[in-house]
Amino acid sequence: MVKNWRWVINIIILTILLSCIGVIANLTASSSPSFMLSCSSELFNHHNDQQDSNHYLLVDLLSKDGQVQVHYRYFNIDGSSAGTVSMQGKVNSIDTENMIYDISVNTKQESPLAEHQQVPEHYRYLSYVSNLNLSRDGMHNLSLQIIEQDKTKDFAVVLFQPSNTVCGCRLVH
Repeated sequence: MVKNWRWVINIIILTILLSCIGVIANLTASSSPSFMLSCSSELFNHHNDQQDSNHYLLVDLLSKDGQVQVHYRYFNIDGSSAGTVSMQGKVNSIDTENMIYDISVNTKQESPLAEHQQVPEHYRYLSYVSNLNLSRDGMHNLSLQIIEQDKTKDFAVVLFQPSNTVCGCRLVH
């Protein structure tokens, strides 16, 4: 009879231990930090070494609970819209030592542009590469690296890849 009770107690202890391991693993897996960046950049066309003085770019990035939204908004110099690209996906990994965020995008929406508008070269490149990757692989990978950061002024310089775009960003709390 005592031997049966030992088995019951051992099974109960094992069940509690496995439950604790499951809870710890779940909490560890969902510990992706939340952040929001509001970024801007004047567009530069590296093919002809001159600034694309007709356009500028605003990028808003929101990450919460491992999910991410990236909104690229393009503007003409007069302030009118030159197009938008919105992407949703997840944060794959964070290299805290090098401040690199690896992101996979699985959905994308683009705004229609008026036919008479000059399309920013960055928009054309981002649209082409993301369409190619989403069609072929079902996802578009991108990364952002915080090159420089001043937390006291809530400011960061961020490199977006694969578009090789450097933006000045406000850290939004």
